Amino acid sequence: MTFTFRPLDPLKDAELLHGWVTHPKAAFWMMQDARLQDVEREYMRIAAHEHHHAYLGLRGGEPAFLMEQYDPRYVELVGLYEPQPGDVGMHFLTPATDTPVHGFTRSVITAVMARLFEDPAVRRVVVEPDVANKAVHALNEAVGFVPEREIQKPEKKALLSFCTREQFFAATGTAATRTAATGTAATGAAV
Repeated sequence: MTFTFRPLDPLKDAELLHGWVTHPKAAFWMMQDARLQDVEREYMRIAAHEHHHAYLGLRGGEPAFLMEQYDPRYVELVGLYEPQPGDVGMHFLTPATDTPVHGFTRSVITAVMARLFEDPAVRRVVVEPDVANKAVHALNEAVGFVPEREIQKPEKKALLSFCTREQFFAATGTAATRTAATGTAATGAAV
């Protein structure tokens, strides 16, 4: 599967995102009770932040998932671990669907990781999913993440995990590609 990425537009995309983040499947996104205005505000805050960015992943030009990229020195993990040069943080969300495609979510996380590693300055991806989110732990492991330890964040107990470029490529054999016509494209291995 091939995906492209575009910056999220907090106002134009808020209605779509609202349906995604408030769905019961997205419980670990922690926006279950958010109103449309809450989603707009949250993503306007991210859009205005120098060290936090949100993107829509597109499949065939249609929104297929949400990706957030952040600098853990300034966002999410400040004071919770010792950042290294080249660290980047990531969140991703695939929306609930009535017609699931086998391997889709794994393809998404693979594409997200490939996109992050397109930047030669990125040496390691950092994630901090809820310790209870077993499904994402399995996906993280499949693309090369290694858990380090549990940490207590204000909103959750999280499993701090890391994935170097080498671990990602060893786990997936996937390489990032860039296309001039559509911006950034990343291929996720179908499983």
